[in-house]
Amino acid sequence: MAKTGNFSWLLIVLVSANCYVSSRADEHTHKYNDQEEVVLWMNTVGPYHNRQETYAYFSLPFCRGTKDTISHYHETLSEALQGVELELSGYQMAFAQNKKRNVICGVELTEEKTKAFTYAVMNEYWYQMYIDGLPIWGKVGERDERDGKYYIFTHKKFDIGYNGQQIVDITLTTDARQELKAGAKIEFSYEVNWKTSKVEFKNRFDKYLDPNFFQHRIHWFSIFNSFMMVIFLVGLVSMILMRTLRKDYARYSKDEEVDDMERDLGDEYGWKQVHGDVFRSPPNALLFSALVGAGYQLISVVFCVIMFAIVGELYTERGSMLSTAIFVYAATSPINGYFGGSLYARLGGRLWIRQMLVSAFTVPVAVCGTAFMINFIAIGYHASRAIPFGTMVAVTCICLFVILPLTLVGTVVGRNLDGQPDFPCRVNAVPRPIPEKKWYMEPLIIVLLGGVLPFGSIFIEMYFIFTSFWAYKIYYVYGFMLLVFTILTVVTVCVTIVCTYFLLNAEDYRWQWTSFMAAGSTSIYVYAYSFYYFFFKTKMFGLFQTAFYFGYMALFSGALGIICGTVGYVGTNLFVRKIYSNVKID
Repeated sequence: MAKTGNFSWLLIVLVSANCYVSSRADEHTHKYNDQEEVVLWMNTVGPYHNRQETYAYFSLPFCRGTKDTISHYHETLSEALQGVELELSGYQMAFAQNKKRNVICGVELTEEKTKAFTYAVMNEYWYQMYIDGLPIWGKVGERDERDGKYYIFTHKKFDIGYNGQQIVDITLTTDARQELKAGAKIEFSYEVNWKTSKVEFKNRFDKYLDPNFFQHRIHWFSIFNSFMMVIFLVGLVSMILMRTLRKDYARYSKDEEVDDMERDLGDEYGWKQVHGDVFRSPPNALLFSALVGAGYQLISVVFCVIMFAIVGELYTERGSMLSTAIFVYAATSPINGYFGGSLYARLGGRLWIRQMLVSAFTVPVAVCGTAFMINFIAIGYHASRAIPFGTMVAVTCICLFVILPLTLVGTVVGRNLDGQPDFPCRVNAVPRPIPEKKWYMEPLIIVLLGGVLPFGSIFIEMYFIFTSFWAYKIYYVYGFMLLVFTILTVVTVCVTIVCTYFLLNAEDYRWQWTSFMAAGSTSIYVYAYSFYYFFFKTKMFGLFQTAFYFGYMALFSGALGIICGTVGYVGTNLFVRKIYSNVKID
C-alpha cells in the first residue's frame, strides 16, 4: 500500500507539472532578441461549421518550408486529448525583421490533390496556426459565385505587432487565389511585416474575445431574470413550507393530546405517518451512494476550475483548461470516497469495496467509454481527434494509480468518521404500504417536472456555452458561469424540497431516489435542447460530426445530472432530517 501511495503522489506531481508546462506555452519566456527565430506552428485544418472535427494541417497536400528541425516543443496530455497536432511549418521568421514575399515551394496539382483541395474548399475548411502561443486562423480557399469554380489562397501575409521584446498581436491576410484544376502548378508564398504596438502583453489575448456577444444585454437580462427567480422561489418555499409545516406541527401536537381510542378513530394523514420508513435504506443503495459521492467530486471540480479560470485566465493558454480539470478531478478523489463511503455505511451497506470501485470509476468509465467509441470513428476519418495509444495508457494509469487509491483513502476515512447511522427516527422492521394517490403525485411525474425550473434558470447560459464549444467563440465570462452555477444550486434545492414535501405528505417515503432524479432530470432537458441546437444552430453533418456532438453532449448532460441530483438530495436530506427531528414520535 505504501508503494502504491507513493506512486499515486508521483503521478499527481507529473499531472500538475504537465498543467504547469502547458500554462507556460511553447516559447517559454515569450521574450525575443532582435532577429531571434520565431516559430510558426501548423496545427489543424477542418470544416468551419464544426471546429471539433479537425485533421492534421499537412493531411491536405500543402508543402512545407525549408526548415525542418526544431527542439523546444513538447506535446502535453491535454493537447493530445484535444487533438492538437502542432507541426513545424518550415517558414523562416526572425523577430522584428521584415520579410518580403518569399516562395515556400511549388505544387503540381494531380487529380488526387485537386480533389483534396476542392473538397476542403467546398466544405469551407479553415486552418489554425500558432505563433508564440497566439492562435491564427486562415481560410483554405473559396468558391467564386460568378463562375462556380473553386480557388485556393496561396499567399499568407503576417502582420505581427510587438511591444519591446514580446509579440502582442498577429493578423493573417490570405490572397493570391488560384484556380484548382488538375495539371496546374501553384506556388505557396508568405511575407512578414513587423510593427510596434502599444498593446500590453497581458492584454494581447483580448482581441480574440467577443464582448459584444458574451456581454450582450440579453446575457445580463438572463442573469437578472434567473436571480429574480431565485428570490421568488426562496421566498415562496419559505412562506409556504413554514406556514404549512406550522399547521402540521399544530395538528400533530393536538393529536398527541387525545387518547389512543380517539386517535384510532381520527383521520390521521400526512408526512408524520411515514416516520418509521422515511429513513429506510433506498433500493440499490450501493449505486445511489456511488452517484452521490461522484456528485460531490464533480461539484468540487466545477467550482475549483471556475475559480482557477477567473483568477488565472486559463482560456489564454492552449490546453490549460483541460489539464487543470484533469488534475483537480484526480486530486479531489478523496471527496468522492469520503461522502460516498460514509453515506453507504449509514445506509447499512456492507459491500464497501464494491461501492468504492463503482464510485471511483463511474465517471471515468463513462468518459473513456464514450471517447473510445468516438475514437474508432475518428481513426476511420484519420482525424486529429483520434487519441493515441500512449495517451490512453496515461489516462488509464491516472485512474488506477491516482484516482483509485485516493478514493480508497477517502472511503476508509468517511466510513470511520461519519459512517454511523444518526437518524432522528427509528426504522420499522416491516415497510409501511404506500397508499394510492393522485397521478400527479407519482414519483415519475415529480421527477419529470422537477427539472423544468432548474433548466429554465440556466437556459440562456447553455446557449453561450454551446456556442463557445461548438463554434469559434472563446468563453471567458467565468464570473457569469459561477453566478449561474450558484443560481442553479439554489433553484434545484428549493424545487426538490417542495417535490419531496408533496411526496411525503402523500405518505410515500421513497424520497431518496425521487429527490436525486427530480433534480437530475435537468439533464434531460439540457440534452433535449442540444438536439434543437444541433439541427437549428449548427451546420454539422456526417457520421463523425454527429457522433462526436451527441456523444460528448450526453457526457455533459450526464455530469450535470449527477451534480444537480447530488445537490437536490443533500438539500432535501437536510430538510427531511429537520422536520422529523422537530416532531415528537411515540
